[in-house]
Amino acid sequence: MTYASIRPGQEWLDTSGSPIQAHGGSIIEVEGVFYWYGENKEKTAPGNGIWHWGVRCYSSTDLYNWDDRGLIIPPDETDPTSPLHPSQLADRPHIIYNPVTRKFVCWIKVMHFEDESQTSTVLTADNILGPYTLVATDLKPLGMNAGDFDLVVEPSDGKAYYFFERVHSELICADLTPDATDVTGYYSTHFPHPHPPFVREAPAHFTRGGLHYLITSGTTGYFPNESEVAVSPTYHGPWTVLGDPHPTDPTRTSFGTQLSSIFKHPFKRDLYIALGDRWAVDFPPSRAAYVRDAFDRRFSDPDIAPGTPIDFPDDIIEPDTSRASYVWLPIRFVGEMAFIDWREEWSIDDYA
Repeated sequence: MTYASIRPGQEWLDTSGSPIQAHGGSIIEVEGVFYWYGENKEKTAPGNGIWHWGVRCYSSTDLYNWDDRGLIIPPDETDPTSPLHPSQLADRPHIIYNPVTRKFVCWIKVMHFEDESQTSTVLTADNILGPYTLVATDLKPLGMNAGDFDLVVEPSDGKAYYFFERVHSELICADLTPDATDVTGYYSTHFPHPHPPFVREAPAHFTRGGLHYLITSGTTGYFPNESEVAVSPTYHGPWTVLGDPHPTDPTRTSFGTQLSSIFKHPFKRDLYIALGDRWAVDFPPSRAAYVRDAFDRRFSDPDIAPGTPIDFPDDIIEPDTSRASYVWLPIRFVGEMAFIDWREEWSIDDYA
């Protein structure tokens, strides 16, 4: 099938006719070609113990039609302790190009449900398609549990920054080392909250008009919630919260999605695309307030042990993330505020 537009939330097949598997993903442009990469969930199903099957990548020249370029980071099937083993909770890969080392650097978040800790894995490659070499595993940047994150490279000097959720606490902006494989030790803290669902996660950074933007979500697992836009004059703040970028969504679920990144189209004057996943495709939006309250109760009680799951009623089921759909929407600006409007279908050609 050949596409000539983007249809948010609808089935998206690659050029061979297979469902695209690039969840929690991002796009990087290399020499005029777009590369979309993310979690490969083709073997994942609720309860089968397979969280991921490596990182898969696709290439395109129009952002509509994607060629499967394979597993650029394959799973490690032999070592159950490896962060790349299919049973390990590895997700949300982000790749940047480092102009100093001329290498592509990939960071991956790895969760540990038993104690609610989270660590990072770092890999590098000479080519966007790999092969990637492990540089660090079980990394706790700044000695912190590092959750959802974004990597950013400053175009003027190639310096890299790492925005991450300090798990169940606040958002951190940390300077990366010149090779972008570790933190320097310099960091700033933002958006402190006592516990989920209020803590901000899934940070998606972009710059426009001399301002830095962050769009974040609340913390309710794979269930959708209300997003938030903040702006700052610098990477390290101070950040000013502007509000919900989805004000036309009465369900307060960001159209049932969670953003993974923001892609600035390099060949368009002012096209920013919010890349999101609809993880819980069967989730009834009417239950969003119940989920928020359940997370509030669970994490506000100091007597509940870490790793204790939330007991949801039968109509709130564990999402089958292999079925997650992609919701890509253009961002509209009014003054400093960034809005994300629903579109059943839209075209890159609508933008100059």
